[in-house]
Amino acid sequence: MTPRKSPFDLSRCARSNILALEPYRCARDDYKDDGTNILLDANENAYGPGLALSSDGKLKNVSTDGVNGTSCSSPTIDVNLWGLNRYPDPHQIDLKQRICDLRNTNTHSSKHLTPDNLFVGVGSDEAIDALLRAFCVPGKDKILTCPPTYGMYSVSAQVNDVALVKVPLLAGNFQLDVPNILSALSSDPCIKLAYLCSPGNPTAALLKKEDIQQILEHESWNGVVILDEAYIDFSHEGASLSQWVMEWPNLVVMQTLSKAFGLAGIRLGAAFTDPAIARILNSLKAPYNISNPTSQIARAAFSSEHIAVMRRNVDLILKQRDRMLREMPKIPGIGQFLGGTESNFLLVEMLDAPVDKGGKPSNETALAVYEALAEEKGVVVRFRGKEYGCLGCLRITVGTEKEVDRFLSELKAVLENIFKRRGRLGGQEEEKREKEASAVIA
Repeated sequence: MTPRKSPFDLSRCARSNILALEPYRCARDDYKDDGTNILLDANENAYGPGLALSSDGKLKNVSTDGVNGTSCSSPTIDVNLWGLNRYPDPHQIDLKQRICDLRNTNTHSSKHLTPDNLFVGVGSDEAIDALLRAFCVPGKDKILTCPPTYGMYSVSAQVNDVALVKVPLLAGNFQLDVPNILSALSSDPCIKLAYLCSPGNPTAALLKKEDIQQILEHESWNGVVILDEAYIDFSHEGASLSQWVMEWPNLVVMQTLSKAFGLAGIRLGAAFTDPAIARILNSLKAPYNISNPTSQIARAAFSSEHIAVMRRNVDLILKQRDRMLREMPKIPGIGQFLGGTESNFLLVEMLDAPVDKGGKPSNETALAVYEALAEEKGVVVRFRGKEYGCLGCLRITVGTEKEVDRFLSELKAVLENIFKRRGRLGGQEEEKREKEASAVIA
C-alpha cells in the first residue's frame, strides 16, 4: 500500500510550549494499588473515605442535615444512578452551600461565605488552571511560586505558556521570604498570580497569616494571591483563611476533598474568593464540570454524620503522625524533620551515617531507602531530595497504625542494610534515578 502523503508536521503545528512538556508522572505510575503495597507516597487518607459506611462499603441511610443543622434539598444520600441520562447541575448551589456551612466559623471574618463566593472543580487542579487562564496572557504574563512547593503550579503554567518567577521559602522553617516576594512583585508588573501553599507540600508548614497579609496589602501590585489549603484540616482548628476572602478581593483560597475527607477518587475541589472572581471562574469552566455521582457523594460528605467520621479519621492520623515523630529519630540514620507538622505527612532527612558517627543529609541514602522500601519491602514513600532545601529528604504520608508498624520496622531494616553495604552509585546513574524519583507530582 502506498504511504499516504500529507504536509502535516506536528513539530510545526502544535504549540512549542506544549511540545516541550514532559509527561508528568503520577503517584500510581510506578507502584500500583494492588493490595500488597503500603502506599505512603501520595498523601491520601489511609483510613478511607470520611463517610459513614456499612460493612460492605455502602453509604448508610442516614439523615441529610447540613453541617450546622440546616435543612438540605437532597432527598437521599444514596448515590442515585437513575439520573445519569441527564446532564448534572451546572451551578451546584446546594453543594456550595454545604461547603460554606463548614467554613463559616467566623474565625477570621464576621461576614459569611455564600455560594457566590465559590468555584467548584475537578480537584484543586482545575482551579489552578482556571486562574491561569483567567488572569495570565500566554507568552507575556508570569506567576510567582515559592519552592519547594506543589508541582502542578509550574506544570499548569507551562501548559498555558506562562513564565515562572521563583522566590524560595526561607531555609529551615520554610516560611515566606516576604521582603523578596514584595520586591519581585514591585519590579515585575507581568506577575499576575502568587501561588502559596499552606500547609506546604512537601514542607507541612503553615504559613503565617501576617506574612500573607503583607502580600495582600502590597502598595502597587495588581494581582491575586492564591492560597492552597489542601491539607488545612490536619492543622489546628480555625487555621483556614477561607473566610478571609470576605475581607480581601484579591485573595483566592483553594481546598480539596482529596486529603482529610479521604475522597481523592471523586476529584472535587473548591476555590473561595470574591464574587467577582468567582463569576469569572464559573463563566470559563466547562458547562457540567462536576458529575452527578461526584456531587451526590460530596454533598453526603458534608452532612453531620459524615463530617464526624472525617474528623475521627483525622484524629487517628494525627495520633500516628505524633508516633512517627517520636519513633523515627530512634532509628540510626534518621536526621531532622524539616518544615512543620501541620499535615498528614512528614518531611525527614536520611543521613549517610548514624548521627553518632557524624551522619549528614544524603540524597544517595534517601534514594536508596526510597527504592529499597518500594521494591524490596512494598512500602512506597516519596523521594524529595532534589527540591529546594530538601537535601536527603523523603516525604512520608502518615498511614494507619498497622501501616506505621510495618513502615518503622522496614525503614530500620533498610537503613541497617544500606550502612552495612556502604556501596556507592555511579554519579550519572544516581543523578538519573534521582531525577526520575523527583518527577512524580502529588
